[in-house]
Amino acid sequence: MRVSAKGRYGLRAMCELARSFGEGPLRMSAIAERQGLSRKHLHALLTSLKSAGLVRSIRGPRGGFVLTRVPSKIRLSEVLHALEGPLSLVHCVQDGRACDRANRCAARNVWQKLSSAIEDVLDGVTLQDLVGQEAKAHSKLGGKKKARGTSTRAAPAVKRSGATSRRPGTKAGKE
Repeated sequence: MRVSAKGRYGLRAMCELARSFGEGPLRMSAIAERQGLSRKHLHALLTSLKSAGLVRSIRGPRGGFVLTRVPSKIRLSEVLHALEGPLSLVHCVQDGRACDRANRCAARNVWQKLSSAIEDVLDGVTLQDLVGQEAKAHSKLGGKKKARGTSTRAAPAVKRSGATSRRPGTKAGKE
């Protein structure tokens, strides 16, 4: 199993929302800027997360996105299921009808155990755990936490006409 960019980037967006939990809505443009994601790609991720009931959007000039629950109550398994779907290593683990050999496959039991172990690990980690681990790692490095001004939350979106913006050191069209 390999977690796609959708799963990785969506998890980064969820961590950004977890870090600002309780401070009010976070604008999509602020999440995109802080995480180095395109707004178009982030919009698709947030739509999936909203459909799964993990985030909600708030309209208006002070609007944006917020988590629907406290970060300590959102498990990584929920986030990845919302973005990736089933987390099985092979299709026959979820659906025995996916393979005509499922009933007699010697390896299927191993795939089931591995898939279950992955699920157990992801069930045991919350967004709060990730944010806490990140803060510990950051403090060990002696870094200062980036200031969060409210101006990025309510700043109007800037539209660029014709030009494709990209981060330095990346190829156009790549994240």
